[in-house]
Amino acid sequence: MKDQNKYMIEALEGAKMAAAQGEVPVGAVLVNGLTGEIIARAFNCTEQNNDPTAHAEILVIRQGGKVLGAPRLVDCDLYVTLEPCPMCAAAISFARIRRLYYGAYDPKSGGVEHGPRMFSHAALHHLPEFYGGIHESECGALMTEFFRTKR
Repeated sequence: MKDQNKYMIEALEGAKMAAAQGEVPVGAVLVNGLTGEIIARAFNCTEQNNDPTAHAEILVIRQGGKVLGAPRLVDCDLYVTLEPCPMCAAAISFARIRRLYYGAYDPKSGGVEHGPRMFSHAALHHLPEFYGGIHESECGALMTEFFRTKR
């Protein structure tokens, strides 16, 4: 659990950076699941990049593929501060991420344990292990505060 906390805290730092730039505060960290080495970090950049696909998960997967020189991230674990949306959940499956750890649950837009529950679809060829609720209160509070200032 110690390492899970360490990596989620790293992802939270990314989420805070996103919020500071006016982005929805989601951060992600990609880790070599065998060595514990951090391979890539990212946070949401949809507004900055004018790109609706520039979610933290997509960006960190792209970076990880470049760093590792491979389209599949078989031995990698992904830490993200919010339950991935359906688009990101599908990308996680296509990337063959080994394990997914996420912070806050997203009953409205989530795609793992809420909404379409992407990992239960037969069309996805890979099912990562997934664990939600890691630093849930901190991740959720960051989202709540961000949207409170927007309303």
